Amino acid sequence: MTFIFKPIFSILLNAGILYLLTQLVPSIEFTGGWKFFVIGGVILGLINLVIKPVMKVLSLPALLITGGLFLIVINMAVLWFLKYFISVIQFQDVTLFFPNFVTYAIGAVVFGLINWAAGLII
Repeated sequence: MTFIFKPIFSILLNAGILYLLTQLVPSIEFTGGWKFFVIGGVILGLINLVIKPVMKVLSLPALLITGGLFLIVINMAVLWFLKYFISVIQFQDVTLFFPNFVTYAIGAVVFGLINWAAGLII
């Protein structure tokens, strides 16, 4: 039974993280309403499952030298991959827009804090 609920819970958690991210960082723009959050939750779950661990292993020296602050760069890359995959797959009426580099940085910090808080709760 947990085999069925774990992916659904992961999608819902990632969708909730995306919702909080878009609410807390007002310059991040999206279209698609609830479709964006469901599709974004699925894509974000796949990125966190496949790409993020590889990036952490490859950047281990930078993580150790900076005391973990390099996680901000990793989270920026995760948000960039999310935007990239949403734009490449071209879902109908679903877009994500970051106006500049600073928005990626602020979004990465907020994304990291939300993930950290979700990890504490779960």
